[in-house]
Amino acid sequence: MPIVVDIDVMLARRKMSVGELADRVGITPANLAVLKNGRAKAVRFATLAALCEALSCQPGDLLRWESEDLAAAEADPERV
Repeated sequence: MPIVVDIDVMLARRKMSVGELADRVGITPANLAVLKNGRAKAVRFATLAALCEALSCQPGDLLRWESEDLAAAEADPERV
């Protein structure tokens, strides 16, 4: 998927656990893990706003676009 989720990067920078972030945002740790691991198909703006507030960051700090060619090359370096 061309959208990459960098929640784990912000968690490390803030020295915060997944459980603590889930509590602050008001979602389950399981749902946060789905989002964090890039398996979510969508995210509500309200959830994104709550994540940004809890992590003191901007949406662009959590989400970034990556070309599918680059993602495929990273997944299978011999394919390039």
